[in-house]
Amino acid sequence: MKVFHCDHCGALVFFENVKCVNCGHALAFLPDIAVVGSLEQSGNEWISPLPQNRGKQYRLCANYLQYDICNWAVEASDPQALCQSCRLTTIVPDISDPNLRTAWYKLEVAKRRMVYSLMALKLPLQTKAEAPVQGLAFEFKAEGPEPVLTGHDDGIITINANEADDSERERRRNLLHEPYRTLLGHFRHEIGHYYWDRLIANSDKLLAFRALFGDEQQDYGAALQRHYEQGPPANWQDNYVSSYSTSHPWEDWAETWAHYLHMYDTLETAAACGLMLKPKRRDEPTLQSAPTTASAVEFDSMIENWFPLTYALNSLNRGLGLSDAYPFVLSAAAIAKLKFVHEAIRP
Repeated sequence: MKVFHCDHCGALVFFENVKCVNCGHALAFLPDIAVVGSLEQSGNEWISPLPQNRGKQYRLCANYLQYDICNWAVEASDPQALCQSCRLTTIVPDISDPNLRTAWYKLEVAKRRMVYSLMALKLPLQTKAEAPVQGLAFEFKAEGPEPVLTGHDDGIITINANEADDSERERRRNLLHEPYRTLLGHFRHEIGHYYWDRLIANSDKLLAFRALFGDEQQDYGAALQRHYEQGPPANWQDNYVSSYSTSHPWEDWAETWAHYLHMYDTLETAAACGLMLKPKRRDEPTLQSAPTTASAVEFDSMIENWFPLTYALNSLNRGLGLSDAYPFVLSAAAIAKLKFVHEAIRP
C-alpha cells in the first residue's frame, strides 16, 4: 500500500479516508491512477485537481453516496454506478440489521485492499457480467438456519458475514487451532483459488505446479475430511506455509498465494513509509531501503527484506502485549512455492 497525502494541505491521509481531517476536502480513491485524491464537486460530478489528471470528471460510487460503505470514485464516462471493487459484490447481507450493515462495511474495506493489490499486480479482474465464464463475484452471506461456508466455486467467492465480527472470528480461530485469521486473509486465500483456475489450470505451468504442490486430481472432499480427522503430519513445517496447506494441493496453493499477497502489500507499505532497520550489531536483522513499488522488486529481494520486516513486526507486537503479527516460519520448500506464485503472477 502506498502512503497518501491530501493534495490541498499535504496532510497524511489513509486508504479508507473520505475527507481530509486537516482541511476538510472531500477525498476518494481514484482507481485509474491508484491515488487517494481530493475532488471538487460540480453538479452531479466531481472534478480532479490533481496534476496527473487535472480536470478529469468522476462520480462517486453508488455505495459511497447511498450507504457510506465505499470511498472509491467512478470515471464519469463509465456507465456503471458502482466502482470497480463494489461491482464485484453480487450479494450482501440484510443491511436493515445494524450489525450486518457494519459487517458489510468491514467486508468491503478488506475486499478493496485486496482489489488494490490485484490491480497493482495487473491480474485479470472481471465481473461475472463482463465475463460469465471467467469472471469473478463475491457473495457476503449471514448465517441463518443453514450454515454459510466461506469458499470458492467457479469464480464465485462466498464469505460468511459473521467473520466480520471480531469475537466470532477469534472463536473460530481458536476452535480450528489457527495462528492467524483475518478478513483480509480470507479474501487473499479465496482469491488464490480463483487465480489457480485462471493462471495454472490448463496452462503450461500445471506440471511444474504438481511437482511442487502435489497432484490436485486427488479427491478434494476426502482430503479435507482426512485433514480434519487426523490433522497435519508431524513435520508439516518442513514443506508448507501453514498446517491447513497440508490438506490438499489446492489449499496449499491458496495458502501460499495469500502469504505472497501478505508479503507484497506489507513490503510495499514498509518501503512507502521509509522503514529501515539499522541495528548496532552486525548479527541482527537489517532492512535496507527498498523500492516503494513492490512490483519492482525481484523475488529474492522480497524474501531478503521479508525476514527482517517480520522480525520487527513481531517484536513490536510483543512490546504491546499482542500476539505475533506474522506467526509463521518459512521453510526452503515453502519459499520455493512462494517463488512459483511470484513467477505465475509475473511471468
